[in-house]
Amino acid sequence: MHLPRLIWIRPLVALALVTILAIETRPAAAQSNPLERIFGPKKYQDPPPKKKRKSTTTAKKKASSANDDEPSPTPRKKAGKSATGSQAIQSTSAKSKAKSTPKSKSTPTPTPAATPTPTPEPSPPATAISEGQTSSIESGELKEFEAQPERVKQLLESALTLTRRNLTYTYGSADPSRGGMDCSGFTYYVLKEAGFTDAPRQSNEQYVWVRKKSVIWAVVSRKSDTFEIKELQPGDLMFWTGTYEIDRDPPVTHAMIYLGTSKKTGKRLMVGSSDGRTYEGMKRNGVSVFDFHVAASTSKNGAAANGRTPTFAGYGPIPGLR
Repeated sequence: MHLPRLIWIRPLVALALVTILAIETRPAAAQSNPLERIFGPKKYQDPPPKKKRKSTTTAKKKASSANDDEPSPTPRKKAGKSATGSQAIQSTSAKSKAKSTPKSKSTPTPTPAATPTPTPEPSPPATAISEGQTSSIESGELKEFEAQPERVKQLLESALTLTRRNLTYTYGSADPSRGGMDCSGFTYYVLKEAGFTDAPRQSNEQYVWVRKKSVIWAVVSRKSDTFEIKELQPGDLMFWTGTYEIDRDPPVTHAMIYLGTSKKTGKRLMVGSSDGRTYEGMKRNGVSVFDFHVAASTSKNGAAANGRTPTFAGYGPIPGLR
């Protein structure tokens, strides 16, 4: 080996290194050193940046930036302060209204004194009927009604309907529109309504009409249980003499229609117009339901208006009714 050469090379290499370091720190204008041209420019690398420690604040910022997709909640005001502010505004406005609006004195309305309600007097029962008024019943209150032929039922219903119209005894009338009818006028009207166009108007004529076209069962006995009335049926015409003074032949002065037996009392009933007969022991006046008694007596069968006592003469079925 050539030792003398090695000794000279070492100082040259060291000098070259020093020169390179010096060029690195001087300005660009002074970089035109002849040594650079000899040895050529050298590339330098920037030292790697030092790692800085992440602070808590930076970590929080990064965490918040990672959640930028979600809107951040708006900070709420404290409820106590806002409520106090609104209360203050309301109280201020209330005070201003109170100052601007004058207080009006309300006049108390006097309460009227309660008027005592008079106690109504008890009204009489609906079934209570005074003397002189008319009485009526329903067809269902008759024992024999359902067993009768249809034409008999219709005739009895028509007769009972007239007893509900409060018709008085009106002599010479056969028309309910006049407010009343007499006895033969009642039977005449009911017969006409049932289709008997040949029925006569007067009671004595009706007696003859029944006797000629049907049959008359004469009654001579004055007892209510006499056998002479065993043929009596609902719908039959009934005849009396002596109700008032009149010259007739035959001397029949009164007529009615037999209804049958009451379910309630078991007594015989009839319907027609009268000015003094009874129903359940009380006198009736007008078109009504009446009790039927064979015996003539003021207390039971009643008396005529002129004081005469009527006599039951007999009965007979209406011609062609059954």
